[in-house]
Amino acid sequence: MPDFRTSAQAARLIPDEATLLVDGSGGGVNDPDLFLREVERRFLTEGAPRDLTIVHVSGMGDAKGGGIDRLAHEGLVKRVIGGHWAWSPRMQRLAVEERIEAYCLPQGTLSHLLRAVAGGRPGVISQVGLGTTVDPRQEGGRLNASASEDLVEVIELAGQEWLFTKAFPIDVAVIRGSQADELGNISMADEGLLAETLSAAQAARNSGGIVIAQVRERVAAMSLPPRSVRVPGVLVDVVVEEPEQRLSHATRESRLLTGQAIAAASAAAPMPLGVRKVIARRATEELCAGDVVNLGFGMPDGVANVLAEERLSDQVVLTVEQGHVGGMPVGGSDFGMAINPWATLDAGHQFDWYDGGGLDLAVLSFAQVDSQGNVNVGRFNNRISGVGGFINISQGARRVIFVGTAAVGADISVDGMLGVQVRREGAPKFVDAVEQISFSGRRALETHQEVLYVTERGVFQLDDEGLRLVEIAPGVDLERDLLPIIGARFRVDEDLRIMNSAYFHEAPIGWPSLQTTQYRTC
Repeated sequence: MPDFRTSAQAARLIPDEATLLVDGSGGGVNDPDLFLREVERRFLTEGAPRDLTIVHVSGMGDAKGGGIDRLAHEGLVKRVIGGHWAWSPRMQRLAVEERIEAYCLPQGTLSHLLRAVAGGRPGVISQVGLGTTVDPRQEGGRLNASASEDLVEVIELAGQEWLFTKAFPIDVAVIRGSQADELGNISMADEGLLAETLSAAQAARNSGGIVIAQVRERVAAMSLPPRSVRVPGVLVDVVVEEPEQRLSHATRESRLLTGQAIAAASAAAPMPLGVRKVIARRATEELCAGDVVNLGFGMPDGVANVLAEERLSDQVVLTVEQGHVGGMPVGGSDFGMAINPWATLDAGHQFDWYDGGGLDLAVLSFAQVDSQGNVNVGRFNNRISGVGGFINISQGARRVIFVGTAAVGADISVDGMLGVQVRREGAPKFVDAVEQISFSGRRALETHQEVLYVTERGVFQLDDEGLRLVEIAPGVDLERDLLPIIGARFRVDEDLRIMNSAYFHEAPIGWPSLQTTQYRTC
């Protein structure tokens, strides 16, 4: 039987120099925030625990001091191994200032690593990350000079190169659920996703560590339907009750986002006309009916809006790396959840599917693109965002579309008659060499991926010689609006096309089917 304790009592169970795994996702989704607040309070008042290794598979926080940032104190934390860092600016600052050892490994690799720890295996063998920042011939997942230990190595197996990420024991796993019965069985019925919760508990318990579960309420023994129990009580040591537990930082509760209610079909409010909509429309042209698709965080979610406006949502299957299949992914700080999903899987199983080639298409954002078609989303302009699931998704998909504006901070108008007009130029996002490789153009060519880079000014394609401009937007002058801002080397296609003028008008495109779009042969 587990102990039911206060958050203050539970925080005292973390010893100095422990490896602390915190399960959850960005924006406060599945975030055990009460417990993390108590760990921070204890350190600030008592100076303990100290020198922790913090592990988090997904990005966690609210970018305002919550989540993992509650642990961002020099002395409390010694090392951080995270899949994504964008939600934790205070922890980023410690990494940039070399006050902690900082690592970033692919979200899917970390998800699978917990299963390897639970199963007593030496680590994860995968080709995910070859040719990118995770490859030890580049940074090996290190984010700063203080990170000196090799966590990843290259091995040869069955005549191929692989990356081997070493397993390590978990001393304390902190997970979150909805209800705990008096036997410690944990239900996640009111959570927005399943994350790695079960794997985290199994990894800690089989490491000889402890499992602390934060839940909203305590219920009678054996009152939870067995099939609703995601973590059996035999794996749980301590339960902390938090009656005020929120679904996310943005949303207190929602039966739609927990899959307990179905949203009625309705016409989606169209996106306002602008560069985001133009880019989303052009990316949508690449979809085929029946495609299994992942839409990344940020600008890619515009594709879902365009599909809804054109009443084509039912022709593709949208998925989220946190485990949802089907339905409509949610954006913003509720990212990772979905409305009307067909199914919700543990994140590790979703990444099995992704890594093995289950995605027909991925639509992802970019921060930088270079002359070789490499893409950077992880570290730029002294910011450490991390890669999250980006490497797994971009490497595993058969086709990849990177979407974004050609420049940061540009003032651009979109007009049905004039097309694109650059009123004030910005800083280039296409450069000769990216600061960090999150997606390898060379690796994409070796694996015969189809890769496009869609901007509001034009569309580039990756081929054996690098970037090739295949389309240009109406109103854009190559000499005036593209050549000065595209720092990457590129060639202009002999049959350079003008982008579909319908993208630049308020009215819906009116596609009858994704099989009949202008550019894609399905």
